[in-house]
Amino acid sequence: MPKMRTHSGTKKRVKRTASGKVKVSHANRGHLLSSKNKNSKRHHRNANFVSASDMKRIKHQISNVK
Repeated sequence: MPKMRTHSGTKKRVKRTASGKVKVSHANRGHLLSSKNKNSKRHHRNANFVSASDMKRIKHQISNVK
């Protein structure tokens, strides 16, 4: 049986916190920021956490990431 591999795309996008939560960044922050209002840009600066419904799937994908 081969080893379980960490999902490479997921490990570049998420980090685990000390309490076990999974931290991700907000969407819509990549480009074309001049057309977005400053309230939404400021709101999306802060960290976002993975929802409870997605937690099992994400933790399985990053099982080897510290």
